[in-house]
Amino acid sequence: MQEQEVARKLELCVGSFKKVLYEPDDIFLKNMEKNNLAGDDISKYQLWEWTQGVGLYGLYNYYKLTGDRGTFDFLCGWYDARMAEGLPERNVNTTCPMLTLLCVYEDTQDERYGALCRDWAEWVMHGLIRTGDGAFQHMITGDANDSQMLIDTLFMTVLFLAKAGVVFGRKDYVEEAKRQCLVHIKYLYDTSCGLYFHGYDFKGRHNYGRVHWARGNSWYTCGIMELIGLIPIEPGLRQYFLDTFRAQVDALCACQAGDGMWHTILDDPASYKESSATAAFAYGMLKGVRLGFLPAQYEAPALRAVQAVLARVDAAGIVGGVSYGTPVGNDAQFYKDIPVCPMTYGQAMAILMLAEALYHTGEDA
Repeated sequence: MQEQEVARKLELCVGSFKKVLYEPDDIFLKNMEKNNLAGDDISKYQLWEWTQGVGLYGLYNYYKLTGDRGTFDFLCGWYDARMAEGLPERNVNTTCPMLTLLCVYEDTQDERYGALCRDWAEWVMHGLIRTGDGAFQHMITGDANDSQMLIDTLFMTVLFLAKAGVVFGRKDYVEEAKRQCLVHIKYLYDTSCGLYFHGYDFKGRHNYGRVHWARGNSWYTCGIMELIGLIPIEPGLRQYFLDTFRAQVDALCACQAGDGMWHTILDDPASYKESSATAAFAYGMLKGVRLGFLPAQYEAPALRAVQAVLARVDAAGIVGGVSYGTPVGNDAQFYKDIPVCPMTYGQAMAILMLAEALYHTGEDA
């Protein structure tokens, strides 16, 4: 794999993401017409959801890697426009764009950004609905998801709270972020294999269909690498997080397809192969190797995944083979039936993966 090819595809993905960031998700907006819990102008959700949030974080990482001022100015302009329009209701998924805004605040010290981040972090800490064991309930746009905990929350909300704790000197935020990770592991980690279930229902006391959904698992793979880099963690707890990470990566390597991809149901080869999860797994594994959390032997399967995703990036920078937004399902068939279509987070995960891959590739790699 050549560094030049990785860099070329990275530029394509960045360019395409900046365009698709403003494209409406017609399916999502149609659903919002029926499930508008806050009574908001639904157009506010078109550009401020988790799908944009993940991509914005990818763009910020691209800016930090390249120093491209145009990308940073693009991010500032995007946030300025959304704040002027007015933001949607606060929930787990609409918190996702706040992580990048907090990064932008760190760089600019613009108090317009800082004030919003402080207020939103306080809402996460004290206003976000809790369920069993104090876990953040996976309340989303249009659905409070009563008693439901999903692995997605770790990336969508917990990372922002953790970083806010560091930026604003709030130890209580940092400790709560750690606790949220622990409670999610407690109920979602499958000790029989090292993978994660998508969700847990505290009323029914079950893991729904007990499905090892790929993108859900990837939120832990990349999310825990981000968390460890964001906050101070005492050695024992840090090792616990890394042990669960290593166990998950071992399980992932065991079920990786021959072409480097992972199936949308990780342990079901009959399910389709999915690009966003594959990119996120590769990102987390490569970052783990680079930071010394994983032995060097894990670089090879991660780079096979990079090569597989590269082949799915077209000439316009659109990543193929991405599954649509997926709520928790009660059986495996539910996940198999989720449609595949271009999504902003496809480019976002590819951006994160390719930026990290540049540390691991070269003309002779």
